[in-house]
Amino acid sequence: MFDGVHCSSMEGFLQSLKYKDPNEQSRVCGLSGWDAKRAGGEQDNVWKHEQTLWWQGESYDRHGDKYQKLLDRVYRALAHQNTDFREALLSTGNEILTHKVGKSNPYDTCLTENELCTRLMCIRSELQ
Repeated sequence: MFDGVHCSSMEGFLQSLKYKDPNEQSRVCGLSGWDAKRAGGEQDNVWKHEQTLWWQGESYDRHGDKYQKLLDRVYRALAHQNTDFREALLSTGNEILTHKVGKSNPYDTCLTENELCTRLMCIRSELQ
């Protein structure tokens, strides 16, 4: 759960940000994996052109501090609510985390490799 919305996966949450309509967001939040990725792909041209993402009727500049704070909140909620996630993250010790499947250009993705890995290592440090 995040802000009262059931999220089946982080992918579902991230892809839902591409939808302005809160009802569509809730639907996409309920998806996971490739289903979520495909649903978000339907909105790629819109959000990439505007560089605006949405959560519960509120707009977020993709490059703004308010958006980064939203990402911080959702990842902290995941760490707080999901024991398996917490344990997996802690099991990495003090290793530097990397992610090579994602993208590095913030104009082309709602979560860059660096944003993900930096955020995970910060949360891991807080948990330790």
